[in-house]
Amino acid sequence: MAEHRIREHPILPIPDARPVTFSWNGTPCTGHEGETIASALFANGVRVFGHHPKDGAPQGIFCANGQCAQCTVVADGLAVKSCMVPVRPGMEVRPLDGKPALPEVHHAPDLRDVPVVDTGCLIIGGGPAGLTAAIELGRAGVRTLVVDDKHRLGGKLVLQTHKFFGSIEACYAGTRGIDIAARLERDLRLYENVRVWLNSTALAVFSDRRVGILREGRYCIVRPEVLLVAAGAREKSLVFKGNTLPGVYGAGAFQTLVNRDLVRPTSRLFIVGGGNVGLIAGYHALQAGIAVVGLCEAMPECGGYKVHKDKLVRMGVPIYTSHTVVCANGGEEVESITIAEIDKAWRPMAGTERTFRCDTVLVAVGLDPVDEFVAKAKEFGLPVYAAGDSEEIAEASAAMFTGRIRGLEIARALGRDVGEVPPEWHRTADVLKSRPGATITEDLSIPASGAFPLFHCAQEIPCNPCTSVCPHQSIRIEGGDIMGLPEFVGDQCDACEKCVAICPGLAVTLVDFRRDGDYPTVTVPYEFTAKSIAKGDVVTVLDTEGAILGNVEVTRVREAKANDRCLMVKVKAPRDIATRIAGIRVQEPWVSEPAGAVEPRLDDDTIVCRCERVSAGEIRALIRSGLRDLNELKALTRAGMGACGGKTCPSLIKRLFREEGVPESQIADFTKRPLFMEVPLGAFAGMAPDGAPPDERPPRHATGAHEGGL
Repeated sequence: MAEHRIREHPILPIPDARPVTFSWNGTPCTGHEGETIASALFANGVRVFGHHPKDGAPQGIFCANGQCAQCTVVADGLAVKSCMVPVRPGMEVRPLDGKPALPEVHHAPDLRDVPVVDTGCLIIGGGPAGLTAAIELGRAGVRTLVVDDKHRLGGKLVLQTHKFFGSIEACYAGTRGIDIAARLERDLRLYENVRVWLNSTALAVFSDRRVGILREGRYCIVRPEVLLVAAGAREKSLVFKGNTLPGVYGAGAFQTLVNRDLVRPTSRLFIVGGGNVGLIAGYHALQAGIAVVGLCEAMPECGGYKVHKDKLVRMGVPIYTSHTVVCANGGEEVESITIAEIDKAWRPMAGTERTFRCDTVLVAVGLDPVDEFVAKAKEFGLPVYAAGDSEEIAEASAAMFTGRIRGLEIARALGRDVGEVPPEWHRTADVLKSRPGATITEDLSIPASGAFPLFHCAQEIPCNPCTSVCPHQSIRIEGGDIMGLPEFVGDQCDACEKCVAICPGLAVTLVDFRRDGDYPTVTVPYEFTAKSIAKGDVVTVLDTEGAILGNVEVTRVREAKANDRCLMVKVKAPRDIATRIAGIRVQEPWVSEPAGAVEPRLDDDTIVCRCERVSAGEIRALIRSGLRDLNELKALTRAGMGACGGKTCPSLIKRLFREEGVPESQIADFTKRPLFMEVPLGAFAGMAPDGAPPDERPPRHATGAHEGGL
């Protein structure tokens, strides 16, 4: 089998991982110790994990976060989510084709009493919000338990190789997400009153105010005084032809494979969605050596930060606004994508279709908060707080700050003498949640002498690290407002390049006329491998909007530890373009050329419910017949009845009701499932799976057991 691992990366170190031998459908494969089955399969070139029993449709990953069940495989005889289960030496993995047979059981298992753990505060989620809240609670002396379903703390921070926006003081602006995760974990480990359970999934909040936890396969009960939900968000899906083909998956899944597991899951990527998530994922793809064929966004402008969009365009990625995906094309997996321009009524316009060759379609069309635990805790009277995306979808910088606020609020609620939450904390949190503000015409007029930083950020966003690092305090924002735009206000710049290196949007360059007034030196930030560029190379430089300015020679490539893995590339350029240079093209134009002919799929497989393969046509017919109860819809079609627990399709089903002109007030919603995810029944009885950690409590023999099962 072909191998698809990332062997060098400009930001991430390549670990010396221990190999693990397993088999896929009888073929020997090699994985890495600690990685999931899904990642190991992708590293061996496997993208189709099985076929659906209903219609034989090929199945692959979608969320890679345990929220859906598309990646289910059979490992050592048991059906498991491949994105959540580590590969083990000698493991026999097979595709899930049809319904798996139940394994034979030849003896009664040992059962152990289910432990009950008391704590002051239970935090569900060890991401940016959960970690900062736990640090505040640790500092206040509150007994705290943090549970997270991953093998390490940090949440989405561990997938974020880019630098953060905001301010240095409030949220480590200018520091990469992966490094922030390590710093927060280090701070958390200082407090002995804070415990951490990894590989542990919160299952449900019960009516007796207890919370069920599946900890490394063992079931236990936590009895908290206060619950903090910082479980993050799940990605939204999108309905289009071919939307469930292997190769169509979310940005979180892509970043997990690339930035966490250093697997190259694709060679040609197309992105649907122009928010920050999609734009950043495109940049991460380029850093991993993946061709980004294009990005389409239904709105007239991308919803993410303009500096993210500009950065992507400057590197050679075309962005198609007012466009939507028509279909993903292919047999067993994605082979191409067809997009089209949309009219004012959001309908694809005939004759505007374009098809692009790609093997992966990355869907980044928004997030929904994971807030089920909040609703249940309120229903049963358990004091509960929410932070981060579980409270409101925003940037991770805002999540960190809301986590701090909630931690202090909970400490006060539990009687700790910690004082009031400072009013400026709330103001900072609100600013960090701010949507992008006005876009202002770039002013690049400077004297043609000396050395000066130039700011290619023309949109008001919460960001100011460049003002903090200037040794001469010559960079300021008018009025001190973090949402304002920086400007050089001093008369001294010694070309230290600190502002160039720290900018999260790679939107600062430095022009130096001191040696040559006609051909000044321009310093451009560059976050790709040092092997990809060298002194003497001729590179294509572009302006902020991606327009080509010309070809110039590289005079120096500077690596410095203080620049945090950001290369300083110096080029000599004619003075008439020097101040307009904003970036260096990374990807050649031919990568993004459309295919010769439009290739729409012939069969209509616009699936709404992924787990049960229920189409939009089936649901529309029932809506038109007068159906208004989603539980009745579930009984008739099984939509929402699958293994994901109705996490993906409800919003899509409600969208179909809206499209059919049915107001939401007439719709009876789904009855929520009591459990967050599927769990083997044996776990509730105290049975531990193979490979679970040892337990000190003596076993009790299962009663009522007989040969062949329980």
